[in-house]
Amino acid sequence: MATRQKSARTQTTKQNGSEIQPAKGKLGVMIPGMGAVATTFVAGVEAIRKGIAKPIGSLTQMGTVRLGKRTDARSPKIKEFVPLAALDDLVFTGWDIFDDDMHTAAKKAGVLDRELLDQVKPFLSSIKPRKAVFDHNYVKLIDGPNIKKGKNKMDLAEQLRADIRDFRKTSGATRLITIWCGSTESYIEPTAAHQSLKSFEKALTQNDENIAPSMIYAYASLMESVPFANGAPNLTVDLPVMHELSRKNQAPICGKDFKTGQTLIKTILAPGFKARMIGLNGWFSTNILGNRDGEVLEDPGSFKTKEESKLSVLEHILQPELYPELYGNFTHKVRINYYPPRGDNKEGWDNIDIFGWLGYPMQIKVDFLCRDSILAAPIVLDLVLFMDLAKRSAELRGLGIQEWLSFYFKSPMTAPGLYPEHDLFIQLMKLKNTLRHLRGEELITHLGLEYYD
Repeated sequence: MATRQKSARTQTTKQNGSEIQPAKGKLGVMIPGMGAVATTFVAGVEAIRKGIAKPIGSLTQMGTVRLGKRTDARSPKIKEFVPLAALDDLVFTGWDIFDDDMHTAAKKAGVLDRELLDQVKPFLSSIKPRKAVFDHNYVKLIDGPNIKKGKNKMDLAEQLRADIRDFRKTSGATRLITIWCGSTESYIEPTAAHQSLKSFEKALTQNDENIAPSMIYAYASLMESVPFANGAPNLTVDLPVMHELSRKNQAPICGKDFKTGQTLIKTILAPGFKARMIGLNGWFSTNILGNRDGEVLEDPGSFKTKEESKLSVLEHILQPELYPELYGNFTHKVRINYYPPRGDNKEGWDNIDIFGWLGYPMQIKVDFLCRDSILAAPIVLDLVLFMDLAKRSAELRGLGIQEWLSFYFKSPMTAPGLYPEHDLFIQLMKLKNTLRHLRGEELITHLGLEYYD
C-alpha cells in the first residue's frame, strides 16, 4: 500500500486523463489566523505523523473512490488514486495579530487536551506567527500587538509577498498554499474597486476602505501564483478581480466558509426532506459558543457576513421556485450567541417544523454539541491537499474557481450567474467524479441499468 502511494506521488499522471505533475518536495502551508482552527489542524497533522492519532474526518486520508461497476470491486483510497502530497511533506507558517507561538495559542484556544499538546509541543513551539495585516474596522471586537505597519495597503501587500518569498526560501518548500483561518470580517458588498486588477491595485495605493485585510492576503498570494482557500464567509476571493488574477497566474481559488456544525446538519437533513417531498414551514437555528470566533461575531457587521452565508443554504437546496407548495413560504432564522464558558465546544439547537401527507404537521429537534475546530481541522487538511493537486493539474489550475470543492463550504463559490450546489451528497459526487475525470476513469452516474441487461 505504501509503495502505491509513493508511486502516485512521484510519477507524472496522464493515463487517458489530465496531466498531473508529481507531488515532489515539501508543500508549504501558509495560514492567516493562527487561532483555534489553525492550531488544531497543525497539531493534528503532527500527531498523525507521529502515529499517536488518526486522521478522522479527512476524506483525503480515509476516504475511498469507487471505480467502474459495483461488481468490479475497485475502491482505492483517494490518496492512492490521485497524487496527493504526503503529510510528512507539509511545512507551516502563518500570520496572526497575537504573537503567541502555535503551542501557546493552542493552549489558550482550549480545544486539545494537555496530554496531546505535550506530545507535539516541540513542533508547535517552533511555529511563530508573522506580523499580520489587520484593520479594526473589519474586526471590531478583538485587537492585538503583532500588526504590520505600512504607508498604504499596497505597501502591506508587498510586505506579505516578501513573507511568502521568505517562507518559500527558508522552508525549502517547492509549492505553497494559503488557507484563511482568520476571523469573520464585517459585511461589505463588491464595489468598483473589486472589478479589475487595475482598479484593485489603484484602490490599494489609495487605502480604499473597501479593501479588507483578507483581500490583501489573497492578492499577495495570487500575485505569487499561490492558490488561496477562504475558510470564512468574507468576500475575499469571491470578487471579479480575484477571479481574473487566479486565472492569469494559474493559482486556484475556492471558498467560502468552512462547513462545520449546524450548516453541515442542514445540508444532510434538507436534501432528505426534498427527496421525500416533505414540506417545511420553518427552521429556527441558534448557537452558543465561547471562542474567539464567537467573540468576533458579537459585532453586528461580522454577524451579518456569517448570517448571509448560513441563510443561503436552505433556499438553494429546497428550490422553492420549483416546489412552491412545499417550500414557498418557510421561515428561516439563525442566531449566534457569544457565551464564554462554552469555549470552542459549540452547541447548536435546531427546531424544524415540517409537514407531510395531507398537510399534517410534524417537528424535529436537533441538539448538536459539536467541537467547531475538530470539525474544521480535517477540512483544512483536505483543502490544502486538493488545492495543491489542482495547482499541479493542467486541466484545473487555469480554471480559477474550484467548484468541485464545494463539499467543504457553507457558501460555495461558483462562476458568475451560476447558482451554487449545497446538497452535501451531490457535492460529494461532484468531488469524486472530478477525481475520476482527472484519472481518465468512467464517471459514476448510479444509473444501474447495466446490471439488468
